[in-house]
Amino acid sequence: MSWLARLEVDAKTIRNQGISDDVYTWHKMLWDCYPNSPDAERDFLTRIDHLEGAYRFWVMAKRKPACPKWCPADGFSLNEIRSSFLSYRYYAFDVRVNPTKCIAQKGPGGEILFQRDSNGEILRNADGRPKRKHGKRVPLMKPDDLRAWLIRKGRVRCTKDGNDTPGGFRVLDEKPLEISPMVENHFRKKGHTGYHGGVQFRGVLEVTDREKFVETYECGLGSAKSFGFGLLLLAPVSI
Repeated sequence: MSWLARLEVDAKTIRNQGISDDVYTWHKMLWDCYPNSPDAERDFLTRIDHLEGAYRFWVMAKRKPACPKWCPADGFSLNEIRSSFLSYRYYAFDVRVNPTKCIAQKGPGGEILFQRDSNGEILRNADGRPKRKHGKRVPLMKPDDLRAWLIRKGRVRCTKDGNDTPGGFRVLDEKPLEISPMVENHFRKKGHTGYHGGVQFRGVLEVTDREKFVETYECGLGSAKSFGFGLLLLAPVSI
């Protein structure tokens, strides 16, 4: 069982509280949904939608979130996500993600470098493939690359420990897949500035492995999840 909270706050209220339009600021603010857990590890997904003159925030977690002080009571709604909601075969989905790829590190002769343990042995993924040493992450921009990224996430996603596991779904080719242009989401953290490239997908998916799909739903898709990416908004549909 999980919880999905929706918070709607007008832009004037946000400005009056001196809150800047910065994704790292939002990241810190949304901790206010859990006021009694100052030392807890972040275990919730978020999403921020910029509306006309307002903001809509989403928070999803297994822990029940509370309405923060900066959100009006009438702007806060909470839904319990029961296991029955995740029992359907098809879903319309809406997700904002940070699609990237890692550039593999290469040696002086152009050879691919692999991760090794303390004994010098090459580390391997769950399927036996050697783990490459990764360097800089770069955003994906081309529609074909973005589509392929999402399809690949349905087949395989990376877990916290770096291993690959099935995503548990497939994107239906026979239904339209809407891919928004990449939007830069800027942030300032500890005196440094940066941005994440955000891309929104809308389409229809089919669940291919129920257990793995539920894991994917609860863990989110892609990277930069603490900055408002990866939360799947779902609606069951009949095909």
